[in-house]
Amino acid sequence: MKHHLSFFICLLVFMLPPAFSKQCYFCEITDSTICPSTKMSCGEDEDCFVGQGAALGVSMIKNKGCTRAINCGREQPVSHMGVTYSLVTNCCKGSLCNAAQPQTLIAPSLSLQLSLISILLLGLL
Repeated sequence: MKHHLSFFICLLVFMLPPAFSKQCYFCEITDSTICPSTKMSCGEDEDCFVGQGAALGVSMIKNKGCTRAINCGREQPVSHMGVTYSLVTNCCKGSLCNAAQPQTLIAPSLSLQLSLISILLLGLL
């Protein structure tokens, strides 16, 4: 009886999914500013990453997912839509750490600000 109980417990342990697998956001390579992400589970030896690529004369590309630590910070050639990009993989530690960064507002240039102020002042005169 004791033998059957230990066999049953071992069987249950192997059937259960890993309790502490790291989760990262995943997104295929895209040239869109929005990278629609889904969650994925990573291996023990993997970190979350955000990849950004550039090529002359075309818009930037990005992707997300899991990668081995040895690939972090490395530049590698990637083909997307017939163009070869130089993609750099930036890694982070912890589950879901590669979430979308909030969009930062870009202030208008100083010359544009001065032009707008001039127009406003001339309108008041």
